Amino acid sequence: MRHALLVLSLLVAAVPFAHADVVDIVWSPEGSFSHKGTIAAGQFVELCGKLPADKTFSWDFDVSQPVDFNVHYHEGKDVVFPAKLSAVKTARDTLNTKIQQDYCWMWSNTSTAPATLSVNLRR
Repeated sequence: MRHALLVLSLLVAAVPFAHADVVDIVWSPEGSFSHKGTIAAGQFVELCGKLPADKTFSWDFDVSQPVDFNVHYHEGKDVVFPAKLSAVKTARDTLNTKIQQDYCWMWSNTSTAPATLSVNLRR
């Protein structure tokens, strides 16, 4: 029994768990937010903040290799995606907020190498 628990413990420790770096959006007095960082291999980064309803936010980003990207928010158990892109290195668009909500910009790096990210948000 003790051997079985040891083997189970080793197996659980060997399973890679998804890890998120969550960055709070803090707007500058001029109404902008910028972030530069690294998305580890097999992991993701989110930039999140509460946004008011009926506003427009512009955003753009560049990543050193293709990643999956989305802008999302949660409504109960549902996830709403105002934007969703696959295997992109750069994108630019606007987000029109329909409701006051915590919105997140999210990049998922499914490759085996880290990716560098540069993102700009403007309100």
